[in-house]
Amino acid sequence: MISVEDALARILAAVPTLKAEDVPLENALGRVLADDLTARRTQPPFDASAMDGYAVRAEDVSDIPAILTVIGEAPAGSRFDGVAGPGEAVRIFTGGPVPKGADTIIIQENVTADGNRITINESAGKGRHIRPAGQDFQKGDTVLNAGRLLSPREIGLAAAANAAILPVTRRPKIAILATGDELAKPGDLAGPNQIINSNTYALAALIRTRGGEAIDLGIARDNEPSIRAQIGQAKGADMLITIGGASVGVRDLVKGVLESEGMKLDFWKIAMQPGKPLIFGTMAEMPVIGLPGNPVSAYVCAALFLIPAIDRFLGRTPPGLIPFPARLGCPLPANGSRQLYLRGKIGHDFDGALTAYPYDRQDSSLMTVLAEADCLILRPPHFPESKAGDPVLILQW
Repeated sequence: MISVEDALARILAAVPTLKAEDVPLENALGRVLADDLTARRTQPPFDASAMDGYAVRAEDVSDIPAILTVIGEAPAGSRFDGVAGPGEAVRIFTGGPVPKGADTIIIQENVTADGNRITINESAGKGRHIRPAGQDFQKGDTVLNAGRLLSPREIGLAAAANAAILPVTRRPKIAILATGDELAKPGDLAGPNQIINSNTYALAALIRTRGGEAIDLGIARDNEPSIRAQIGQAKGADMLITIGGASVGVRDLVKGVLESEGMKLDFWKIAMQPGKPLIFGTMAEMPVIGLPGNPVSAYVCAALFLIPAIDRFLGRTPPGLIPFPARLGCPLPANGSRQLYLRGKIGHDFDGALTAYPYDRQDSSLMTVLAEADCLILRPPHFPESKAGDPVLILQW
C-alpha cells in the first residue's frame, strides 16, 4: 500500500491542464479563468463624486458659512464642460465627473439652496468625497489571475474591466461507470437482494459542483463482457471513474478488465480508511480511477483524489481541499497503520474556538452520517491517543 500523499502526487502527475475556450461574460459563472485578465479601461475613468452635493474649490469653503453661485450641474453619465472658478459651485450627483477647477465635494445635507445661490455650512478639505481616476484599477492592470474560479464577484470585476469575452479552461469530461449485480437505478423496482445505486449520482453532482461535466455510463454487471462494453463507452472522456469491483473478491473484476483493455496500472490500494482498495492507472493517456463500492468510501476517495484531479484539469491552484487547523471535540484512541478520515461536524468550543466533533458511527455504508458531516477529521498513521481540545487538521467539504 502507498500513502495518501504519494497516491495524490501520482494522480496529479497524470492529469493535464485542459485547453482554453472563450465564453461570453454572462456564461462564465463557475468557470475557471485560463489566462490573466487585464483591464481594458481605467476605473473610475475620471475623478468622480462619491456623494450627491456640490463640487467646489476647497479654499472657497475654508471659512463658513460660505455663499457660492451655482453655475451648472454634473449628473452621472454627463459632464459640466466649464470650469468652477472662485465663488462658484457645480451641482453634482454620485458618479458624476468632477468639473475642472473643483477639488472637493460638499454633501447636499450641509448646503442651504436659494435659487442659484447656496450657503455652505460645513467646510471640507481637498479631495473630500472624490474618487480619483484609477482608484480601483488602471487600464492594463492585471485584475484577475489565471486559475481563479469565477464567482459573481469576479464576474462583476471582469465586467467593470470591460471584458465581454473571457478565456476559461474547458470543462473536463469525466465518465462514471458503476458496477455490480446488486445495483438498481433510483426509481426502478429493485429486487429483494439489490440496493439503489447512489454513488453515480453523488459523484456526478460532485463533478458538476467542481466545474466538470459528468457522463453516466450506466451500470455494468459482474461479468467481464458487460464491464468491457461499458468501459468502451468512455472513449473521448478526459477521465474514467469506475465504482466497485476494486477489491480482491472473485467477482471484483474491474482491475483485470481495465488492464486487459490497455490500462497501465500505477497503483492499487492506499493506506487509508475508508477507501483502501483504490485503483489508479492510465488508458491511452486517459487517467482512470477505480473507486471502492461502499458509498462513504467512494465519496471520501472522490473528495481526496477526484476533486484535486478536476482542479488540475481546470488549472486551479492549489488543487484539492485545503486542510486547516481546529480543535478536537472529544477524545479519540490511537490510530492504526492507515490514515484515517473521520466524518465530523464543525462547531465551536466554550471559548469560541473552531472545533470538530467526530460522529460515533463511522461505518463506510452510512449515508445519513455522510450527508450530515460537513468535514473530514484527518488522523495520520500511528497517531497517538488524543483528548478533547487537542489540535487536529480538518478538510471542509
